[in-house]
Amino acid sequence: MTSLTEGHILKSLENVLDPATQKDLVTSGMVTGVVIKDGNVGFSIEVEPSRGAALEPMRKAAENAVASLKGVLSVTAVLTAHRSNNSQNQPKPKTQTNQDGTSTQAKRDLAPNVKHIVAVASGKGGVGKSTTAINLAISFASIGLSVGILDADIYGPSLPRMMGINEKPTSIDGKILEPIEKYNIKCMSIGFLVPEDSPTIWRGPMVMSALEQMLRDVNWGSLDIMVVDMPPGTGDAQLTMSQRVPLAGAVIVSTPQDIALLDARKGLNMFRKVDVPVLGIIENMSMFICPNCGERSNIFGHGGAKQEANDLAVDFLGEVPLHMDIRETSDAGTPVALKSPVGEHAVIYKSIASTIWSKLIRNTNAEQKIAPRIVMS
Repeated sequence: MTSLTEGHILKSLENVLDPATQKDLVTSGMVTGVVIKDGNVGFSIEVEPSRGAALEPMRKAAENAVASLKGVLSVTAVLTAHRSNNSQNQPKPKTQTNQDGTSTQAKRDLAPNVKHIVAVASGKGGVGKSTTAINLAISFASIGLSVGILDADIYGPSLPRMMGINEKPTSIDGKILEPIEKYNIKCMSIGFLVPEDSPTIWRGPMVMSALEQMLRDVNWGSLDIMVVDMPPGTGDAQLTMSQRVPLAGAVIVSTPQDIALLDARKGLNMFRKVDVPVLGIIENMSMFICPNCGERSNIFGHGGAKQEANDLAVDFLGEVPLHMDIRETSDAGTPVALKSPVGEHAVIYKSIASTIWSKLIRNTNAEQKIAPRIVMS
């Protein structure tokens, strides 16, 4: 059996034409970032931003052309913005370079009307980061804040399932996507745009392009806070996200056992290296209370995250138990902070959210060096 190659992919795309030029995608140089992994194919099609919505049929035709090849199990094609060369002649705004090498202007071009962007991160997967991020977002909304949540986990988006969202975002002008609003929270995820069972096999640059577009090309409007459910780990995508997005702070989620705490320490140090304030650590799955007998079991240990926070001189934000209600409500698309707003778990999340918000306000006031108001009588 002949192995599937990039040449096969490009050959099939020679049959797909750009409706504006009637030239094929390959001759036009529009196809980039071809990735092939175990029969799963991904690639980008570079287009002018203004043509994005109109070229959706072309994108679908490209996917169908590649899907017809022998050995292809799945295809994901994405339209990415191709910036016009004319932009080089436009005056550029004055910028300030940060210590991580990015410019302040470039960062603020992403979701410019969001007051505070907070990353919820973990050094490894499987610690309940997404569950924590979503319940925190709902808790922020419950204390009267305008809230958005961005699912930045491109390879394993969980926001659609956990928020019970089955629709796709729309666009009024064909350029900017409207976030999907549910439970008074504006939501965006790559999971809204690709089938749930379709694997994402993009390289790093494709991932960052998608993340930046979900920040820049989405009508987030004015928000008090945006929660970013970060990808797990401390790889290139996580580091680049930390550098390019104007993060007001990061929250680290960990379970109590040593191996998780070791990875949490790595995640925390990554944020420190790029000058992102670490707002604190949350210990998830902190203990298990048997629903039948009430006996407490420390399945993953207990108190490890609190000790780690103390050792690293960061705040310990709280502990969340391992409980079936949290898992069941997340799977059902009605997170526990919403389903049982006065229940013990919702109270924990709300307390943590209130603490985080207070820290953000204090940090903002400190940065602005607000002086006391003098009233003249």
